[in-house]
Amino acid sequence: MDQSLSENLDSEFGETPKFIGVLYSDVKREYFPSEEQYISEVGVIEEARVVSEYLEKMGIKSKIYPGNSELSKMLIEDKPDIVFNLVQSVKGHEEMSPTISALCELLEISYTGTGTFGLSITYNKYFTKKLLELIGLPVPRYQLFNTPNDPIDGQLKFPLISKLNEIHGSVGIDETSVSEDEKTLRQKLRELMSIYKQPVIVEEFIVGREITCILLEGTNKKVYSGEKLLPDVPGTKYKFASFFYQWLDEKPGQYIKHDGGDLLRDYIKSAFDILKMDDYAKFDLRLDESGRYYFIDCNANPAFGPKELDIAIGTILDLYGITFEEVLKRIITNTLKDESFKVPSIVPSNGN
Repeated sequence: MDQSLSENLDSEFGETPKFIGVLYSDVKREYFPSEEQYISEVGVIEEARVVSEYLEKMGIKSKIYPGNSELSKMLIEDKPDIVFNLVQSVKGHEEMSPTISALCELLEISYTGTGTFGLSITYNKYFTKKLLELIGLPVPRYQLFNTPNDPIDGQLKFPLISKLNEIHGSVGIDETSVSEDEKTLRQKLRELMSIYKQPVIVEEFIVGREITCILLEGTNKKVYSGEKLLPDVPGTKYKFASFFYQWLDEKPGQYIKHDGGDLLRDYIKSAFDILKMDDYAKFDLRLDESGRYYFIDCNANPAFGPKELDIAIGTILDLYGITFEEVLKRIITNTLKDESFKVPSIVPSNGN
């Protein structure tokens, strides 16, 4: 094991973890209603393998486990000291991923990432936006559509962008996602609902730059921000992170450093707290021409891995000279520090 890591963990907690499990989504094509959603999930096994390899290089025994019906049996038999929870869906359903953290809690196995309650919040984009609004954080005006024919809120102003309420990873986001009139909006709503059988959240499209922020816990909460370098796509009027950009572009994940100052850092820390996140998280915001930030997405337990996997957390932290080994060290330390399971109170103190 890396000497500095060993000394750091031993000095605080008496003994370093000898064996760490890495949990990943059990992905099969038949679980998903579209090829897009399958593509957005299938790479998690590679993330798990790479994380496991890094842990082995640090001198920690590691093993990867699929998040399926055999998981409890395997964890009981192997008894890992802690597990890295990289599971993003169960049988193709993102909203079921909190069952994995709940299982770890039942088995009394410490795990990384956000707890069951926080995951249940953030897999519902509508509920997430409501909580951000509760504490005065800026979000675009939005509306949840349960059918394609729901009346449009008169306060909403075109252009509007349509997103699946319970699926992340830019699934369903393409050049038709931004609507300038009611006809094209209704067409997009019908398309998404017919395929994915879930509500769609529609929000005002913020013209401007796209900023991604990573919050990493440790002794203190640290925020690292990068601006996405979105490409000019011929024939498209608006710039945003489409499914193609996220998963199929030959040069995905291009970022430069972004300094949003204390205001942006305070925004991110407040969002992290109100959404009951733990260890690490990713936030996407739009920055309009007047310099105002708007939250457009919040990801607990986002895709996790080093820069070489073209994953936002590894790429952005690398801009700040933070190695993936250091990320692992900080998350392990934070997990060992938390002796209680991640079951916070529902109502935040002082409304924060």
